[in-house]
Amino acid sequence: MTPLNLASSNGKHMKMAELKVGERNWQGLPTQAAHTTKSVKSSEWSRSVTFIGWLPLVLLPTAAVVSFRHSEAWVLMWALAISIYVGLKWVTWWTARNPSSHSPWRSAGYLLAWPGMDAESFLDETKRPPMPQSREWFWAISKTSLGVILLWLVARMFPQEEPLLRGWMGMLGLILVLHFGAFQIAALLWQCLGVDASPIMSAPLRSKSLSEFWGKRWNLGFRQLAHDLIFVPVHKYLQVGSTTLLVFLISGLIHDLVISVPARASYGLPTAYFFLQGVGVLFERSPFGKQFGLGQGIRGWLFMALIVAGPVFWLFHPPFVMRVIIPFMQAIHAL
Repeated sequence: MTPLNLASSNGKHMKMAELKVGERNWQGLPTQAAHTTKSVKSSEWSRSVTFIGWLPLVLLPTAAVVSFRHSEAWVLMWALAISIYVGLKWVTWWTARNPSSHSPWRSAGYLLAWPGMDAESFLDETKRPPMPQSREWFWAISKTSLGVILLWLVARMFPQEEPLLRGWMGMLGLILVLHFGAFQIAALLWQCLGVDASPIMSAPLRSKSLSEFWGKRWNLGFRQLAHDLIFVPVHKYLQVGSTTLLVFLISGLIHDLVISVPARASYGLPTAYFFLQGVGVLFERSPFGKQFGLGQGIRGWLFMALIVAGPVFWLFHPPFVMRVIIPFMQAIHAL
């Protein structure tokens, strides 16, 4: 593929305007001129991914399935999750390694010690983030500690006859330890070193809409990837609604691979969950949704909570909890 070329000044302005519309519809919120510029860069970024850039994303998960298909379910789950993560990290680094002027240690840090996916910002040595405040450290450490307590102490307090409750408590603890705790501590450490590393999670419970939850607050690393790799290039050929549904559909398929394949059951439920999220985002932005106020205030928050949490058993279905999470918790002596 070749980089994006704009033949004239008028063409350039039209393309920027088109990408601005796409960015606004993807997030469900107005954006500033900086987001428009970033969208144009995202289009260039998505076109510059070469065969070498994509190769690990294909080979690593395949190797994980072949190598660990007879292992315990939780081993296969982590092998798939890590292989997909490494493949995606490589894609983002491969495309950003030339445009960004950076030292080798930044590349090593990005690939080995940072869970985020915004390689351009991380590798850019001209960006100097502010030093983290004490309260940020407090909350990051507090959430990590709470996750440890839930995973290793509270989960085992539930009766053995209620393994689903034990498993769900363990998953909640694990999410707090990793996504809200360790990953945020990593972001703060990098910021102390002068690296532009934004936290993966951004207070998702404060979301006033479903679009805000998925577009600006939950797992921003994957959100960045989905926007750059899928939304921007596909939006040139499909309408915003179809492109949005495609993004959620692909996300569901990835979760099915990591969740349902190791559990060997309930195939398609994670995909259905994320497809419902996409439908919810489009409904929220429909004339009826806007008229009813689903994109703001308390109604927006309640709609977000209903769509995200209501069908969550489709995402983390009982076979996954029983066959993957419970054995993993036993392996790490949480049960």
